[in-house]
Amino acid sequence: MLKKTLVVLSLTLSTLLFSLPIFAKPIALDELNVMPLMNGQTIPSASLKDLNGNSVDIAKLTAGKPSIIFFYRGGWCPFCNSQMGQLQAIEPQLLEMGYQLIGISPDTPEKLTASMTKQELSYTLLSDANLAASKAFGLAYFTSAKTTARYTSKMKLENKLWQTPTGESRLVLPVPAVYISDASGLVHFQYVNPNFRVRPAPELIITAAKLALK
Repeated sequence: MLKKTLVVLSLTLSTLLFSLPIFAKPIALDELNVMPLMNGQTIPSASLKDLNGNSVDIAKLTAGKPSIIFFYRGGWCPFCNSQMGQLQAIEPQLLEMGYQLIGISPDTPEKLTASMTKQELSYTLLSDANLAASKAFGLAYFTSAKTTARYTSKMKLENKLWQTPTGESRLVLPVPAVYISDASGLVHFQYVNPNFRVRPAPELIITAAKLALK
C-alpha cells in the first residue's frame, strides 16, 4: 500500500513539475552548469527577431506545427556552419514529415541574412541577441575571460557583453542544442552538448523526428 502511494505521489509531482510555467533561467557560470529544457516540457515563450527585425515569439511560432529548433553559437563558428549545411541537406525530408526547421543564435538579423545568403539556406533563422530564448531554454552560459578576449579580438565578435555575478564583463553564448517538439509544443527529443565541436548526426535527427510523430 505504501509503495503504491509513493508511486502515485511521484507521478503527481512529475505532472506538477512539467505543468509549471517555464521561466528564464539564470546565465550559467560555464557550459558545464547549464540547466536545459528537458523532454516532457513545453517550448517556452521567448521573444526573438526575424531577418527584418520584427519580434517573433518562439512558442507562438511552433504552436500547431511539429518543429525542430537548433541553437548555434553564430555564423562565425565553423562547427555551426557545418551543422547548418547538414540540416539544409535533410530539410526536404523534415518538411515531408511536416516539420519546420528553425535556427536560433545570438547573431543580429543582419548577420543572419549574411549566413542565409552565404549558405543558401531556406529554413528560418532567428536572432537571439538579447538571449531571451537561450535563457528560457536554459542554454546560456558565461564564457571564460580567456575565451571572451579571444573571441572579441580575433573573431571580431560584436556581441553584447554581460556582467557576471562578480561584476566581470563576459561574452555569453548558448550551448549548441537541438529540440524536437510536436504540434502542441511538447518536447520529445533534446540534444545538448557542452562540447561545441560535437553536433548530432543528421541521421539521428531524422530518426528522432520520425519517432516523435508516433
